[in-house]
Amino acid sequence: MTGRVALEGLAFHAYHGVYSHERDTGNNFQVDIAVETDFSQAALRDDLEGTVDYETLYRIVKDQMAQPSRLIETVAERIVNQVMEELPSVIQVELTISKLHPPIGGECARAKVSIVRKR
Repeated sequence: MTGRVALEGLAFHAYHGVYSHERDTGNNFQVDIAVETDFSQAALRDDLEGTVDYETLYRIVKDQMAQPSRLIETVAERIVNQVMEELPSVIQVELTISKLHPPIGGECARAKVSIVRKR
């Protein structure tokens, strides 16, 4: 049985952006991540072993969000790569990073990038 493990609405203040003031003062970001995995044995045994621990997902996202980058595309790629590397049971990763109120010269709630990667 495959299923999804997801974290939604992860909030970070991070220092990603093309403009120097974004890397100096930072912006607020929201991250949503979902992974597909086979957790049938974990469900039967009621045991964390055999599924994806969402604390591990959070740690990966947090660590990568803490590394300043010019592009959120770069951050997204790093997160997905680390998930695939650390969690071999993951079949697919879906990730969205949103920069809240981006500096585009007008009103905008969020700018976002999404990646879907399948093993």
